[in-house]
Amino acid sequence: MLLSLFIFIAACYLALVLALIYGWNKAAVFKSVNAAPHTKFSIVVPFRNEANNLPALLGSLAKLKYPATHFELLLVNDASEDASAEVCELFRKENPGLQIVILESLSDSNSPKKEALKKGIENGSFEYILTTDADCEVPELWLQSYNDFILTSAATMICGPVKFKEEKPKKLFQKFEELDFYSLQATTAGAFGIGMPFMCNGANLCYKKENFIQAEGFSGNDKIASGDDVFLLQKFQEKGYATAYLKSENAVVETRPQQSFSQLISQRIRWAAKTTAYHSVFARFAGLGVLLMNFSLLLAAFLVLFKIFPQQPILVIFLLKFNADFILIFLAAKFFERELIMRNYFWCSIVYPFFSTFVAVISLFSGFDWKGRKFKS
Repeated sequence: MLLSLFIFIAACYLALVLALIYGWNKAAVFKSVNAAPHTKFSIVVPFRNEANNLPALLGSLAKLKYPATHFELLLVNDASEDASAEVCELFRKENPGLQIVILESLSDSNSPKKEALKKGIENGSFEYILTTDADCEVPELWLQSYNDFILTSAATMICGPVKFKEEKPKKLFQKFEELDFYSLQATTAGAFGIGMPFMCNGANLCYKKENFIQAEGFSGNDKIASGDDVFLLQKFQEKGYATAYLKSENAVVETRPQQSFSQLISQRIRWAAKTTAYHSVFARFAGLGVLLMNFSLLLAAFLVLFKIFPQQPILVIFLLKFNADFILIFLAAKFFERELIMRNYFWCSIVYPFFSTFVAVISLFSGFDWKGRKFKS
């Protein structure tokens, strides 16, 4: 009976991964046509204690190949305790040709990032909001790519791709994190490809300000610390607003890995804490499927070790999962020109069931640290 249940879980998981592979391939790569700049963007960047990262982001924003009259930067200080605000002020003085607004978010809510984003959006002057994070860097044709896509699409929300910045040397856990991150990127695009999007990344997210207001923004999710991106996508989906994925190398935003293993654990606990608030049936199915598959592998390995389960069917299931996951992650790694990271796939595939199960269990009992603040799950 238990073996039959395990086989059923594996079958559901494999069906999910195969659907995402199909969706990834169905989501065509968008080629910019360099249309005349038409769309105007309010770029909102919330920041807290990012003095070390802001210069790289701001430098990349200054290099955008797009008319300065067609975008503005809204830098929102979320109660930073370092020199972040001074970094932003210096940048504004050194770039008088750019429209730069520095705002203060003084909210003490349980979701300070959403409050900071809301502050920026409320003060934005243009039709489209475009968000990124303070530890990111944007490409020169970022706005041009969105402009071209908007002119050929009816989407009111557009999710863009994010990859890890190539930094050397890279610690072992950071290699694991990067592979895991690309699995999430592949899942994001794949879900859009099959018409059931449920994930996006606030480091590269664009939406109409009018629709944000009509959807009542982040209200209803303001008790959850994170999730400013996925819950907003969920709202747009529920209201029937058109959403799309911008699969373009010219729109790829680069981010940085966590600097310690404890930070990685804390980040994953934060991500896990918001999954219970998902409304999408497909999102819940995907999350539960991944959790059950990885927990089942650990349980099955234990039962095989004590000769309670036969070895052959468990090995077959593991190999099927191993190869299906490899294909999905490799598709994303190839798109991001990071195929060499796949050299770490074998050992990461062994570690991942332990890692994901541990995070799922500990998230039930533990809170997390985020930007020097402590939150409850």
